[in-house]
Amino acid sequence: MFLGEDLLPWLVLALGAALAVGNLLALVRPPQREKEDGELERAPIGRSLFMATIGGLAAVWALASLLSG
Repeated sequence: MFLGEDLLPWLVLALGAALAVGNLLALVRPPQREKEDGELERAPIGRSLFMATIGGLAAVWALASLLSG
């Protein structure tokens, strides 16, 4: 198989971890640049925490799949 048998778990691990880390960093350290029209000051807290949780769950599930098989 192209790129190995474990391609899907590796991709889910990468995307889940990126989703979790990116949303948490958006909450902890918002960008330090000038805001444009219609742009929010900070990332929405509820949505960012929800998306970080979804990403974390996906990353943990993919890591468990890689370690079990």
